[in-house]
Amino acid sequence: MAESEDKKPAAINGIWLVMILAATLTAAFTGRMDELTKASFDAAKSAVTLAIGLIGPMALWLGIMKVAEAGGMLRLIARGMRPLMTRLFPEVPPEHPAMSAMIMNLSANALGLGNAATPMGIKAMQELDKLAAEKGTATNAMCRFLAINTSSVTLLPLGVITVRAAAGAHDPAAILLPTLIATACSTAVAILASGLLARGEDPGIPAETAGKGDRAKEENEPGITSAAGGRLLAAGFALLFAADVIYRGVTAPAPAGFTAMVAAVSAWLVPVIICGLLLFGHLRGVRVYETLCDGAVEGFNTAVRIIPFMVAIFVAIGMLRASGAIDAAIAVLSPLTGKIGMPAEALSMAFLRPLSGSGAFGLMSEIVSREPDSFLSFLVSTMQGSTETTFYVLAVYFGAVGIKKTRHALPAALTADAAGIIASLVACRIFF
Repeated sequence: MAESEDKKPAAINGIWLVMILAATLTAAFTGRMDELTKASFDAAKSAVTLAIGLIGPMALWLGIMKVAEAGGMLRLIARGMRPLMTRLFPEVPPEHPAMSAMIMNLSANALGLGNAATPMGIKAMQELDKLAAEKGTATNAMCRFLAINTSSVTLLPLGVITVRAAAGAHDPAAILLPTLIATACSTAVAILASGLLARGEDPGIPAETAGKGDRAKEENEPGITSAAGGRLLAAGFALLFAADVIYRGVTAPAPAGFTAMVAAVSAWLVPVIICGLLLFGHLRGVRVYETLCDGAVEGFNTAVRIIPFMVAIFVAIGMLRASGAIDAAIAVLSPLTGKIGMPAEALSMAFLRPLSGSGAFGLMSEIVSREPDSFLSFLVSTMQGSTETTFYVLAVYFGAVGIKKTRHALPAALTADAAGIIASLVACRIFF
């Protein structure tokens, strides 16, 4: 029985093949075979270009994560979130580095730090892979983590608010509450779907090795060399941050005051996180430069390892878009979605969001700049803030650890996407 299950292809194989065949057949009917051929090569090139562009951020953030891990911060964070995370991920030992790495990733996503969240998510996958009994096969914890990740746990969609403010929207932050409702619904569905689809199939965790190293690390945890100095530096950063936000808001012209304050928050978040993690590591006796460089080597290798997975996904998506298959699907579904009050352009956003992050952001920005105070603008802004680029996340996170059998990860993630889109529509109808 186990032998036949091992030979059974993963769901992603069929989905990927259907995407390629659907694109080719559609291009044959629409006469876009030349565009299809060009798109396949352009998409492959874009995937490699993007992966190469990820090398720097990946090396930096995995290096910083290595410093935080060596200093014990990840374990401290994991302890604070233990009650919730142990219920979500009962297969992962509470003190294991995977637990704290997942928390860091979800926190970065919640704050809208997309570029910083990706390396942290990859770090979490690498740690989860250490607990897997069967390499190359996604565990239940991996599938659940990916589904939650693609549900976009966003508390502060700062990027979207900034675009709306720059376009002159009357109330740029009005999408906050609808976004929170939509992302809460998509996350709840992600957890529920991943649990129902798992059906107890997890390859398992070798209990005799789980968490052993962490107890040893805890016993030899370095002491804080200067707690008072650390608190003083943290207070200084907090004061500077607050002063900058207030100053920008007060000195900017009245209509631009809110935009300036949002820009200040966005500008400070990443530097504060970097300095805070490095200072914490230094105060815990970590050799920050050497440790960061060790982590950066892992980040470099990881960025290179994900290239084949990204090429495969990007080519399928690029061919679908170039063939006109997405436009055809929208044309077929528009009469149905129109009956529930979803505009055709919003349906385009719903199709594009799981496939292309930059494409969806560009479409949202264009709609917002064209009609900043319309219902369509309000809806696509909420969709952007409460959903994620599912196929990209799957390719990058699973590709980083060589996962070929994705099991129920993609169905659970797509179910969460659908829930997020529907919840966005309902919430926008209530609050607009």
